[in-house]
Amino acid sequence: MDTVERATADGQIRDAEAARDELQAALAGVGITLPSLGLDGPSLAADAPRPLVELGRCAPDVARRLAAALRCTGRDL
Repeated sequence: MDTVERATADGQIRDAEAARDELQAALAGVGITLPSLGLDGPSLAADAPRPLVELGRCAPDVARRLAAALRCTGRDL
């Protein structure tokens, strides 16, 4: 991977980290924590990384609270 490709990949990873942080903060704002929220390792390891945000697992009650929060605020999208 050359310098330009590495810089592009680094920027994509930073963008994915920022998206993860934004989601984490928004969820915290409505009292929801996704313990496994993070970046997907395999998507970072490719020759040309295409970073993905991994939402992970949560308990059923958290899934229901997340669904309720989305129903309440999703109308603004």
